[in-house]
Amino acid sequence: MKTCSVQEIDGVMVNAVADSVFPGAVLLCARGQDIFYHKAFGVTDIRFGEPVTLNTVFDLASLTKPLATALAVADLISSGQLSQKTYLQDVLPAARGTDKARITIDMLLRHRSGLPAHRPYFKALCVPVPGMEARKCLRRLVLEEPLEYEPGFKENYSDLGFILLAWVVEYLSGVRLDIFVNDRIFGPLKINALFFNPLCFDLARSKANQTPFVFAATSHCPWRRKMMVGEVEDENAWAAGGIEGHAGLFGTADGIHRLCCQILQALENKETKVINSSVIRCFADKNSGEKHGLMRPAGFDSPSEENASSGHFFSKRSVGHLGFTGTSFWIDPDNGLITVLLTNRVHPDRGNIDIRKFRPRIHDLIATVYKADIQM
Repeated sequence: MKTCSVQEIDGVMVNAVADSVFPGAVLLCARGQDIFYHKAFGVTDIRFGEPVTLNTVFDLASLTKPLATALAVADLISSGQLSQKTYLQDVLPAARGTDKARITIDMLLRHRSGLPAHRPYFKALCVPVPGMEARKCLRRLVLEEPLEYEPGFKENYSDLGFILLAWVVEYLSGVRLDIFVNDRIFGPLKINALFFNPLCFDLARSKANQTPFVFAATSHCPWRRKMMVGEVEDENAWAAGGIEGHAGLFGTADGIHRLCCQILQALENKETKVINSSVIRCFADKNSGEKHGLMRPAGFDSPSEENASSGHFFSKRSVGHLGFTGTSFWIDPDNGLITVLLTNRVHPDRGNIDIRKFRPRIHDLIATVYKADIQM
Protein backbone atom coordinates (compact mmCIF):
# COMPACT_ATOMS: atom_id res chain seq x y z
CA MET A 1 0.00 0.00 0.00
CA LYS A 2 1.64 3.25 -1.07
CA THR A 3 1.53 6.35 1.10
CA CYS A 4 -0.69 9.23 0.03
CA SER A 5 -1.72 12.52 1.61
CA VAL A 6 -4.88 14.30 2.61
CA GLN A 7 -4.15 16.76 -0.19
CA GLU A 8 -4.42 13.91 -2.69
CA ILE A 9 -7.91 13.14 -1.39
CA ASP A 10 -8.75 16.83 -1.84
CA GLY A 11 -7.58 16.66 -5.43
CA VAL A 12 -9.55 13.53 -6.25
CA MET A 13 -12.73 15.04 -4.80
CA VAL A 14 -12.24 18.33 -6.66
CA ASN A 15 -11.59 16.48 -9.90
CA ALA A 16 -14.69 14.33 -9.38
CA VAL A 17 -16.81 17.48 -9.31
CA ALA A 18 -15.01 18.88 -12.37
CA ASP A 19 -15.50 15.58 -14.22
CA SER A 20 -19.23 15.52 -13.33
CA VAL A 21 -19.05 12.37 -11.23
CA PHE A 22 -21.39 14.36 -8.96
CA PRO A 23 -22.27 18.07 -8.60
CA GLY A 24 -21.61 18.12 -4.87
CA ALA A 25 -20.37 16.00 -1.99
CA VAL A 26 -19.30 15.81 1.63
CA LEU A 27 -16.63 13.33 2.67
CA LEU A 28 -16.00 12.44 6.32
CA CYS A 29 -13.37 10.01 7.57
CA ALA A 30 -12.73 9.13 11.18
CA ARG A 31 -10.93 6.85 13.57
CA GLY A 32 -13.90 6.09 15.76
CA GLN A 33 -15.07 9.43 17.16
CA ASP A 34 -11.91 11.24 16.01
CA ILE A 35 -12.57 12.87 12.64
CA PHE A 36 -9.44 13.32 10.55
CA TYR A 37 -11.12 14.46 7.31
CA HIS A 38 -14.37 16.36 6.83
CA LYS A 39 -14.76 18.57 3.77
CA ALA A 40 -17.43 19.75 1.35
CA PHE A 41 -17.16 20.07 -2.42
CA GLY A 42 -19.22 21.37 -5.33
CA VAL A 43 -22.77 22.68 -5.35
CA THR A 44 -26.12 21.61 -3.95
CA ASP A 45 -28.04 22.52 -7.11
CA ILE A 46 -26.57 23.23 -10.55
CA ARG A 47 -29.34 25.74 -11.26
CA PHE A 48 -28.28 28.11 -8.50
CA GLY A 49 -24.68 27.20 -7.70
CA GLU A 50 -25.03 27.27 -3.90
CA PRO A 51 -21.93 25.64 -2.42
CA VAL A 52 -22.23 22.40 -0.47
CA THR A 53 -21.31 22.89 3.19
CA LEU A 54 -20.63 20.45 6.00
CA ASN A 55 -24.24 20.97 7.10
CA THR A 56 -25.83 20.22 3.71
CA VAL A 57 -28.59 17.62 4.03
CA PHE A 58 -28.62 14.75 1.53
CA ASP A 59 -31.32 12.28 0.55
CA LEU A 60 -29.78 9.13 2.04
CA ALA A 61 -31.88 6.73 -0.06
CA SER A 62 -31.16 3.11 0.93
CA LEU A 63 -29.03 4.13 3.91
CA THR A 64 -32.50 4.24 5.44
CA LYS A 65 -32.40 0.44 5.60
CA PRO A 66 -29.47 0.03 8.02
CA LEU A 67 -29.56 3.40 9.82
CA ALA A 68 -33.29 3.50 10.56
CA THR A 69 -35.27 0.33 9.83
CA ALA A 70 -32.67 -2.26 10.84
CA LEU A 71 -31.79 -0.36 14.02
CA ALA A 72 -35.50 -0.12 14.85
CA VAL A 73 -35.81 -3.90 14.42
CA ALA A 74 -32.70 -4.37 16.58
CA ASP A 75 -34.33 -2.25 19.30
CA LEU A 76 -37.44 -4.45 19.25
CA ILE A 77 -35.29 -7.58 19.44
CA SER A 78 -33.40 -6.09 22.37
CA SER A 79 -36.67 -5.42 24.21
CA GLY A 80 -37.87 -8.98 23.60
CA GLN A 81 -40.76 -8.06 21.30
CA LEU A 82 -39.15 -9.78 18.34
CA SER A 83 -36.40 -12.20 17.34
CA GLN A 84 -34.59 -12.83 14.10
CA LYS A 85 -36.29 -16.23 13.86
CA THR A 86 -39.80 -14.79 14.31
CA TYR A 87 -42.17 -15.59 11.44
CA LEU A 88 -43.88 -12.67 9.78
CA GLN A 89 -47.29 -14.21 10.47
CA ASP A 90 -46.58 -14.08 14.22
CA VAL A 91 -46.04 -10.32 14.32
CA LEU A 92 -48.11 -9.16 11.37
CA PRO A 93 -51.66 -10.55 11.28
CA ALA A 94 -52.18 -9.36 7.70
CA ALA A 95 -49.49 -11.83 6.56
CA ARG A 96 -51.35 -14.87 7.88
CA GLY A 97 -52.60 -17.13 5.13
CA THR A 98 -50.29 -15.56 2.54
CA ASP A 99 -47.10 -16.90 0.96
CA LYS A 100 -45.25 -14.39 3.17
CA ALA A 101 -46.45 -16.02 6.41
CA ARG A 102 -43.32 -18.07 7.16
CA ILE A 103 -40.77 -15.52 6.05
CA THR A 104 -38.59 -14.76 9.07
CA ILE A 105 -37.38 -11.36 10.23
CA ASP A 106 -33.84 -12.54 9.51
CA MET A 107 -34.77 -13.40 5.91
CA LEU A 108 -36.15 -9.90 5.43
CA LEU A 109 -33.06 -8.29 6.95
CA ARG A 110 -30.68 -10.40 4.82
CA HIS A 111 -32.68 -10.07 1.58
CA ARG A 112 -33.52 -13.77 1.43
CA SER A 113 -37.31 -13.45 1.64
CA GLY A 114 -38.08 -14.44 -1.95
CA LEU A 115 -39.49 -10.99 -2.70
CA PRO A 116 -38.51 -9.21 -5.93
CA ALA A 117 -36.08 -6.31 -5.82
CA HIS A 118 -38.49 -3.57 -6.80
CA ARG A 119 -41.91 -2.88 -8.25
CA PRO A 120 -43.23 0.50 -9.50
CA TYR A 121 -46.13 0.62 -7.05
CA PHE A 122 -46.15 4.41 -7.21
CA LYS A 123 -48.01 4.18 -10.50
CA ALA A 124 -50.95 2.61 -8.69
CA LEU A 125 -50.62 4.79 -5.60
CA CYS A 126 -51.02 7.99 -7.57
CA VAL A 127 -54.59 6.89 -8.40
CA PRO A 128 -56.95 7.68 -5.48
CA VAL A 129 -58.02 4.53 -3.62
CA PRO A 130 -61.32 5.09 -1.74
CA GLY A 131 -61.02 4.50 2.00
CA MET A 132 -57.34 3.51 1.89
CA GLU A 133 -54.32 5.59 2.75
CA ALA A 134 -51.33 5.43 0.42
CA ARG A 135 -49.06 3.54 2.84
CA LYS A 136 -51.77 0.97 3.54
CA CYS A 137 -52.22 0.50 -0.18
CA LEU A 138 -48.46 0.10 -0.68
CA ARG A 139 -48.30 -2.58 2.01
CA ARG A 140 -51.24 -4.46 0.55
CA LEU A 141 -49.51 -4.46 -2.84
CA VAL A 142 -46.34 -5.89 -1.27
CA LEU A 143 -48.29 -8.65 0.48
CA GLU A 144 -50.02 -9.51 -2.80
CA GLU A 145 -46.74 -9.58 -4.75
CA PRO A 146 -45.86 -13.17 -5.79
CA LEU A 147 -42.58 -14.51 -4.41
CA GLU A 148 -39.87 -15.16 -6.96
CA TYR A 149 -38.32 -18.09 -5.05
CA GLU A 150 -38.68 -20.05 -1.85
CA PRO A 151 -37.79 -17.92 1.20
CA GLY A 152 -34.35 -18.57 2.65
CA PHE A 153 -32.72 -20.21 -0.37
CA LYS A 154 -31.47 -17.26 -2.39
CA GLU A 155 -30.35 -13.69 -1.87
CA ASN A 156 -32.08 -10.97 -3.85
CA TYR A 157 -31.66 -7.40 -2.64
CA SER A 158 -35.19 -6.13 -2.10
CA ASP A 159 -36.79 -2.82 -1.17
CA LEU A 160 -40.04 -4.69 -0.59
CA GLY A 161 -38.68 -6.65 2.37
CA PHE A 162 -37.86 -3.43 4.21
CA ILE A 163 -41.34 -2.05 3.55
CA LEU A 164 -42.60 -5.09 5.44
CA LEU A 165 -40.05 -4.57 8.22
CA ALA A 166 -41.21 -0.98 8.70
CA TRP A 167 -44.76 -2.30 8.97
CA VAL A 168 -43.64 -4.77 11.65
CA VAL A 169 -41.94 -1.99 13.62
CA GLU A 170 -45.06 0.16 13.47
CA TYR A 171 -47.45 -2.68 14.33
CA LEU A 172 -45.47 -3.76 17.39
CA SER A 173 -44.60 -0.27 18.64
CA GLY A 174 -47.84 1.50 17.78
CA VAL A 175 -45.99 4.51 16.34
CA ARG A 176 -44.81 5.52 12.88
CA LEU A 177 -41.27 4.51 11.86
CA ASP A 178 -39.90 8.07 11.83
CA ILE A 179 -41.25 8.74 15.31
CA PHE A 180 -39.91 5.42 16.61
CA VAL A 181 -36.34 5.93 15.42
CA ASN A 182 -36.29 9.53 16.60
CA ASP A 183 -37.64 8.65 20.06
CA ARG A 184 -35.57 5.50 20.53
CA ILE A 185 -32.34 6.18 18.64
CA PHE A 186 -31.67 9.61 17.13
CA GLY A 187 -33.20 11.65 19.95
CA PRO A 188 -31.37 9.98 22.86
CA LEU A 189 -28.10 10.41 20.92
CA LYS A 190 -29.01 14.07 20.24
CA ILE A 191 -28.58 13.56 16.50
CA ASN A 192 -30.82 16.24 15.00
CA ALA A 193 -29.36 15.92 11.53
CA LEU A 194 -30.94 12.54 10.77
CA PHE A 195 -34.65 12.63 10.02
CA PHE A 196 -37.43 11.54 7.72
CA ASN A 197 -39.01 14.30 5.69
CA PRO A 198 -42.78 13.81 5.34
CA LEU A 199 -44.24 15.53 2.30
CA CYS A 200 -46.19 17.91 4.53
CA PHE A 201 -42.89 19.29 5.88
CA ASP A 202 -42.80 23.08 5.35
CA LEU A 203 -39.34 23.95 6.72
CA ALA A 204 -40.87 25.57 9.83
CA ARG A 205 -38.96 22.93 11.77
CA SER A 206 -35.64 24.31 10.58
CA LYS A 207 -36.50 27.81 11.77
CA ALA A 208 -37.56 26.48 15.16
CA ASN A 209 -34.20 24.73 15.50
CA GLN A 210 -32.38 27.85 14.27
CA THR A 211 -30.48 25.60 11.90
CA PRO A 212 -31.76 26.19 8.37
CA PHE A 213 -31.68 22.98 6.36
CA VAL A 214 -30.12 23.27 2.93
CA PHE A 215 -30.93 20.20 0.86
CA ALA A 216 -28.82 18.84 -1.98
CA ALA A 217 -30.98 18.51 -5.09
CA THR A 218 -31.44 15.10 -6.67
CA SER A 219 -32.91 14.28 -10.10
CA HIS A 220 -35.39 16.01 -12.33
CA CYS A 221 -38.25 13.53 -12.17
CA PRO A 222 -40.33 13.17 -15.34
CA TRP A 223 -43.14 11.52 -13.36
CA ARG A 224 -43.32 14.28 -10.75
CA ARG A 225 -42.33 16.92 -13.32
CA LYS A 226 -39.91 18.78 -11.11
CA MET A 227 -36.41 18.79 -9.66
CA MET A 228 -36.46 16.94 -6.38
CA VAL A 229 -35.20 19.04 -3.48
CA GLY A 230 -36.00 18.05 0.10
CA GLU A 231 -38.46 15.40 -1.07
CA VAL A 232 -37.46 11.76 -1.20
CA GLU A 233 -36.10 10.64 -4.58
CA ASP A 234 -37.53 7.12 -4.38
CA GLU A 235 -40.94 7.10 -6.08
CA ASN A 236 -42.57 4.42 -3.91
CA ALA A 237 -41.50 6.17 -0.70
CA TRP A 238 -42.66 9.52 -2.12
CA ALA A 239 -46.06 8.16 -3.15
CA ALA A 240 -46.46 6.69 0.34
CA GLY A 241 -45.91 10.09 1.94
CA GLY A 242 -42.13 10.25 2.31
CA ILE A 243 -41.67 7.69 5.10
CA GLU A 244 -40.81 4.07 4.37
CA GLY A 245 -38.54 1.28 5.49
CA HIS A 246 -36.39 1.28 2.36
CA ALA A 247 -36.02 5.03 1.74
CA GLY A 248 -36.97 8.42 3.13
CA LEU A 249 -34.15 9.23 5.57
CA PHE A 250 -32.29 12.52 5.14
CA GLY A 251 -29.16 13.64 6.93
CA THR A 252 -25.68 15.09 7.11
CA ALA A 253 -22.33 13.34 7.14
CA ASP A 254 -21.79 14.36 10.76
CA GLY A 255 -25.14 12.88 11.81
CA ILE A 256 -24.32 9.58 10.12
CA HIS A 257 -20.84 9.51 11.66
CA ARG A 258 -22.24 9.94 15.15
CA LEU A 259 -24.59 7.01 14.61
CA CYS A 260 -21.81 4.92 13.03
CA CYS A 261 -19.73 5.48 16.19
CA GLN A 262 -22.45 3.70 18.15
CA ILE A 263 -22.51 0.84 15.65
CA LEU A 264 -18.71 0.59 15.79
CA GLN A 265 -18.76 0.45 19.59
CA ALA A 266 -21.33 -2.32 19.40
CA LEU A 267 -19.17 -4.28 16.95
CA GLU A 268 -16.23 -3.83 19.32
CA ASN A 269 -18.37 -5.19 22.17
CA LYS A 270 -18.23 -1.88 23.99
CA GLU A 271 -21.03 -0.22 25.90
CA THR A 272 -23.36 1.91 23.80
CA LYS A 273 -26.08 4.40 24.69
CA VAL A 274 -29.03 3.06 22.70
CA ILE A 275 -27.92 0.08 20.63
CA ASN A 276 -27.72 -3.46 22.00
CA SER A 277 -24.18 -4.61 21.20
CA SER A 278 -24.97 -8.33 21.08
CA VAL A 279 -27.85 -7.80 18.63
CA ILE A 280 -25.72 -5.65 16.32
CA ARG A 281 -22.87 -8.17 16.40
CA CYS A 282 -25.37 -10.89 15.50
CA PHE A 283 -26.62 -8.72 12.62
CA ALA A 284 -23.05 -8.26 11.39
CA ASP A 285 -22.28 -11.98 11.47
CA LYS A 286 -22.88 -13.26 7.96
CA ASN A 287 -23.12 -16.85 9.19
CA SER A 288 -25.48 -16.36 12.13
CA GLY A 289 -28.79 -16.29 10.27
CA GLU A 290 -30.70 -18.86 8.27
CA LYS A 291 -28.52 -21.50 6.59
CA HIS A 292 -27.99 -22.28 2.89
CA GLY A 293 -24.73 -20.50 2.27
CA LEU A 294 -22.83 -17.33 3.05
CA MET A 295 -25.03 -14.26 3.42
CA ARG A 296 -24.74 -10.53 3.74
CA PRO A 297 -25.09 -9.05 7.22
CA ALA A 298 -28.60 -8.49 8.53
CA GLY A 299 -29.71 -4.97 7.64
CA PHE A 300 -26.26 -3.95 6.37
CA ASP A 301 -23.98 -4.77 3.47
CA SER A 302 -20.37 -5.97 3.45
CA PRO A 303 -17.51 -5.61 0.95
CA SER A 304 -18.09 -7.77 -2.10
CA GLU A 305 -15.48 -10.29 -3.19
CA GLU A 306 -14.82 -8.41 -6.44
CA ASN A 307 -15.03 -4.71 -7.30
CA ALA A 308 -16.02 -3.71 -3.76
CA SER A 309 -17.27 -0.15 -3.50
CA SER A 310 -15.20 0.14 -0.31
CA GLY A 311 -12.03 -0.58 -2.28
CA HIS A 312 -9.35 -3.15 -1.56
CA PHE A 313 -8.39 -2.41 2.03
CA PHE A 314 -11.54 -2.55 4.16
CA SER A 315 -11.66 -5.81 6.08
CA LYS A 316 -14.19 -8.56 5.45
CA ARG A 317 -15.75 -7.73 8.81
CA SER A 318 -16.65 -4.24 7.59
CA VAL A 319 -20.30 -3.25 7.39
CA GLY A 320 -21.89 -0.42 5.48
CA HIS A 321 -24.34 0.37 2.74
CA LEU A 322 -24.82 2.28 -0.50
CA GLY A 323 -27.63 4.64 -1.43
CA PHE A 324 -29.03 5.14 -4.94
CA THR A 325 -28.64 8.92 -4.76
CA GLY A 326 -24.86 8.58 -4.37
CA THR A 327 -24.49 8.07 -0.64
CA SER A 328 -22.54 5.50 1.37
CA PHE A 329 -20.95 4.68 4.70
CA TRP A 330 -18.47 2.02 5.78
CA ILE A 331 -17.39 0.90 9.24
CA ASP A 332 -14.31 -1.31 9.67
CA PRO A 333 -14.21 -2.79 13.19
CA ASP A 334 -10.75 -4.25 12.61
CA ASN A 335 -9.15 -0.80 12.71
CA GLY A 336 -11.92 1.59 13.78
CA LEU A 337 -12.13 3.34 10.41
CA ILE A 338 -15.42 5.05 9.52
CA THR A 339 -16.08 6.71 6.18
CA VAL A 340 -19.16 8.64 5.08
CA LEU A 341 -19.48 9.80 1.48
CA LEU A 342 -22.58 11.81 0.61
CA THR A 343 -23.13 12.98 -2.96
CA ASN A 344 -26.00 13.95 -5.22
CA ARG A 345 -24.76 11.94 -8.19
CA VAL A 346 -28.34 11.64 -9.57
CA HIS A 347 -28.58 15.44 -9.98
CA PRO A 348 -29.90 16.31 -12.45
CA ASP A 349 -29.96 12.92 -14.20
CA ARG A 350 -30.10 9.39 -12.76
CA GLY A 351 -28.20 8.09 -15.76
CA ASN A 352 -24.89 9.29 -14.34
CA ILE A 353 -23.22 6.15 -12.93
CA ASP A 354 -19.59 7.31 -12.83
CA ILE A 355 -19.64 7.00 -9.04
CA ARG A 356 -19.36 3.23 -9.44
CA LYS A 357 -15.72 3.61 -10.47
CA PHE A 358 -15.12 6.52 -8.12
CA ARG A 359 -16.14 4.87 -4.85
CA PRO A 360 -13.40 2.17 -4.79
CA ARG A 361 -10.76 4.73 -5.73
CA ILE A 362 -11.62 7.22 -2.99
CA HIS A 363 -11.88 4.50 -0.36
CA ASP A 364 -8.46 3.13 -1.32
CA LEU A 365 -7.02 6.63 -0.91
CA ILE A 366 -8.71 7.03 2.46
CA ALA A 367 -7.32 3.70 3.64
CA THR A 368 -3.77 4.63 2.64
CA VAL A 369 -3.98 7.99 4.41
CA TYR A 370 -5.42 6.27 7.47
CA LYS A 371 -2.68 3.63 7.57
CA ALA A 372 0.05 6.26 7.14
CA ASP A 373 -1.51 8.35 9.91
CA ILE A 374 -1.66 5.54 12.49
CA GLN A 375 1.92 4.48 11.72
CA MET A 376 3.30 7.95 12.45
